[in-house]
Amino acid sequence: MNHISPAGAATKLKPGVVTGADYLTLLEACREGGYALPAVNVVGTNSINAVLEAAAKNKSDVIIQLSNGGARFFGGEGCPDANAARVLGAVSAAQHVHTLAKAYGVCVVLHTDHADRSLLPWIDALIDHGEEHMKRTGQPLFSSHMIDLSAEPLDVNIEECARFLRRMAPLGMSLEIELGVTGGEEDGVGHDLEESADNAHLYTQPEDVLKAWEVLSPIGHVTMAASFGNVHGVYAPGNVKLRPEILKASQEAVSAKFGGGEKPMSLVFHGGSGSEKDKITEAVSYGVFKMNIDTDTQFAFSEPVGAYVEANPVAFKHQIDPATGKPQKKFYDPRKWLRAGEKGVVKRLDEAFADLGSAGRSLAG
Repeated sequence: MNHISPAGAATKLKPGVVTGADYLTLLEACREGGYALPAVNVVGTNSINAVLEAAAKNKSDVIIQLSNGGARFFGGEGCPDANAARVLGAVSAAQHVHTLAKAYGVCVVLHTDHADRSLLPWIDALIDHGEEHMKRTGQPLFSSHMIDLSAEPLDVNIEECARFLRRMAPLGMSLEIELGVTGGEEDGVGHDLEESADNAHLYTQPEDVLKAWEVLSPIGHVTMAASFGNVHGVYAPGNVKLRPEILKASQEAVSAKFGGGEKPMSLVFHGGSGSEKDKITEAVSYGVFKMNIDTDTQFAFSEPVGAYVEANPVAFKHQIDPATGKPQKKFYDPRKWLRAGEKGVVKRLDEAFADLGSAGRSLAG
């Protein structure tokens, strides 16, 4: 059904951003190997570099993604045109990843996150840039984009996603679609839902997955963010009821009607921060290849920066220590505390690569 043919799961790939057939090869390796990749939201060069460092350290491939707010921040909060900053920030971040990923020696999936109805012009503009990048380099700018119209009627969701996929498929790009809703909020895109086990909106129905797959898979490559109780953010134990068995039921339904083996779809786990380890393992066993982790990595960056400031309080109030007369530059130098934040992200991603089983399995050769 897909218009891109993978080169084969055992194939070694060139380090760098993967698109087209190479992207499908990476997904096939995840499927056959029973592992998944962390998808990390980034907001600047420090967070991008930390993700690349962690991937290289763990010899794992990785997914780097931008929300609209992350792209806006990358473009500069001082930019007078917020829409331009959102588009150009994403383009600039993508170019940064393209430039450095090869040097880190890993394969990187480059992705955008959660575009609702109001953000569809952002995705259209990024596809425009992807088409231009394709003309110059033979490769699109991003590996995939995500359309999140889960709050709208299913038919509307599928129809709009089909429109985008028709533009993206000729570029060798994939589309991520959300079915059911992820509770909480991610950069202004979210749903005001009670995080409870009886909230049906948090659990995707297999028949909805069947309908979306039937329409979209003949057009191009699509991945499914099927909700199974996922919630953005970290909550106290008991407030989030994950039911990964929903993913299994969806795979079985698609396989029974359309074939494609035991796990015909590549599934996405939203709201991975703070999730129970056994639920992560179970979800991956049902064909999840991508787990989003943002809240935890934000805290992983912030916590060591806060500790550094607390350990050097004088330097963040005075250029010269009033008590000793000594310059404090070596303490307040931004490279010092930003590096502390980067190390925090690397440490948290060490855990994520282990949880998802991807450590030591990079396809980069």
